[in-house]
Amino acid sequence: MSEAPVLATQGLTIRFGGHVAVNNVSAEFRPGTLTAIVGPNGAGKTTYFNLISGQLPASAGKVLLYGEDVTALGAAQRAKRGVGRAFQLTNLFPNLSVLENVRLAVQSRAGLGLNLLSLWSDHVETTEKAEHFLHRVTLAERRFETASALSHGDKRKLEVAILLALEPDIFMFDEPTAGMSVDEVPVVLDLIQHIKAQGDKTVLLVEHKMDVVRSLADRIIVLHNGFLVADGDPAEVMASPIVQEAYLGMGVAESV
Repeated sequence: MSEAPVLATQGLTIRFGGHVAVNNVSAEFRPGTLTAIVGPNGAGKTTYFNLISGQLPASAGKVLLYGEDVTALGAAQRAKRGVGRAFQLTNLFPNLSVLENVRLAVQSRAGLGLNLLSLWSDHVETTEKAEHFLHRVTLAERRFETASALSHGDKRKLEVAILLALEPDIFMFDEPTAGMSVDEVPVVLDLIQHIKAQGDKTVLLVEHKMDVVRSLADRIIVLHNGFLVADGDPAEVMASPIVQEAYLGMGVAESV
């Protein structure tokens, strides 16, 4: 690909005492691509996400955004630079309404902060934008309910709406369909597909369901015991001997 990477990790490593959870991982991610990051439980997938988004400090290596070293920056600073993260566990304001959760994200994206005069003058516009994102995740009819009242699946959809409202350049989804019913899954998968189809966004996806990976990914990275053991075309990666060995006895097709 000729387009420069939006995001890159160089020798990214984190140690917890004597345990190396992510070990010298280097990879580049470009606009218009969806990369699935797979591996058995404990492989380091979510930890790698935490290092990229700034939830954890690296023991060694670098994280680059548009070529700039952001390794020393925290999660909030990276978010301002375009890194959007949806978590494996929902990360919401439980006592606020569904609409208020998304409206806060819209306000943050617009740089309105907590300026009450600005919030009042832009109230209609921010509300309309928030409702637009709720429609996209089929939660508009539940806009006035508190977030804590939602089912687990609807909480996941609300988190996706918040991520959409932040309009990041990089979308990071950590098992976005976990805990969802069969009927709820297509809504989120269609949204992720739409984000990818825009062509100017970079999508990273941690996912255990291989049917989801096959339907969305144009690249797979495999982590095993903290190491990057494969990176490339989905069909080639899943057929490679090193991946077969990593999943030996686990069933490759079902376990990643």
